[in-house]
Amino acid sequence: MDISLVIPLLNEEESIPELSEWIDKVMNENNFTYEIIFIDDGSTDNSLDVIKEQAKKNNNIKALSFRRNYGKSAALNEGFSISKGNVVVTMDADLQDDPGEIPEMYKMITEQAYDIVSGWKKKRHDPITKTIPTKFYNWTTRRISKIKLHDFNCGLKAYKSDVIKSIDIYGEMHRYIPVIAKWNGFTKIGEKVVKHRARKYGKTKFGIKRFIRGPLDLLSITFVSKFSQRPMHFFGSFGLLSFFIGFIISLWLIGQKFYSRWFNISITKRDIIDQPLFFIALVLVIVGVFLFMSGFLGELIIKNDKHKNIYPQKDKVNID
Repeated sequence: MDISLVIPLLNEEESIPELSEWIDKVMNENNFTYEIIFIDDGSTDNSLDVIKEQAKKNNNIKALSFRRNYGKSAALNEGFSISKGNVVVTMDADLQDDPGEIPEMYKMITEQAYDIVSGWKKKRHDPITKTIPTKFYNWTTRRISKIKLHDFNCGLKAYKSDVIKSIDIYGEMHRYIPVIAKWNGFTKIGEKVVKHRARKYGKTKFGIKRFIRGPLDLLSITFVSKFSQRPMHFFGSFGLLSFFIGFIISLWLIGQKFYSRWFNISITKRDIIDQPLFFIALVLVIVGVFLFMSGFLGELIIKNDKHKNIYPQKDKVNID
């Protein structure tokens, strides 16, 4: 099969028929073999019934339905797990993404050997309350990930099947699939300017929670990707630094006390344990020990996890 289209949706009953027919037209015009996987993420309208009606007309349509809303990442993850196409395309169900962009993105994957092609909605039809946060997140993600994409959050993306079969996404991590893929060794990531249409039906799912969850997930991805196989490098480094600073402060206080006793000079009238520096040093030493032990325990857990493939491979080659 050439293409699997994975489309998560929430309360999009009005747009589903038009989107299904539009996709079918584009696929047939380009002689693609394809499947459409709709993931109903706990819709409270008649979205699932509409999908079933469309499936009667088009046997390329499949559907998954969640009993409640789990979020876009969960929906995509489930869709990825059952997709069969050589190229997997994701898009939103609100008709803001143009299926007419898919053939060119498919060629970039199959002919130019890109692992991922991300859409870039260069000209957006969104309110300023959505565009400004989006630009900020895109700038931050570019700086942290070193991936030169303008629009990480664009729903229209194309992937090699190997990419989506090698990753798991949850929380709000659907925005950072290119980042996750890069840390898993898929480094050829391209971009294509795509059309962005104004919303025709329904209402936006953009919410205030995105401001909090998005940055936290980015930090989580960055940390896990860099240090999941070497936790001692992270915890041990900060632990040793904290312990060293606390130790130096302690030596300073002890040396100061001996100096004042030896030369009978009253540098301070307070005992060591009455000085704020003593408690700062004590806390730094304790924190340093705990961080170092956390790194040590993390290393033991990794070494004992015999069932985990900690170094995913692109290909397996037999060497005789």
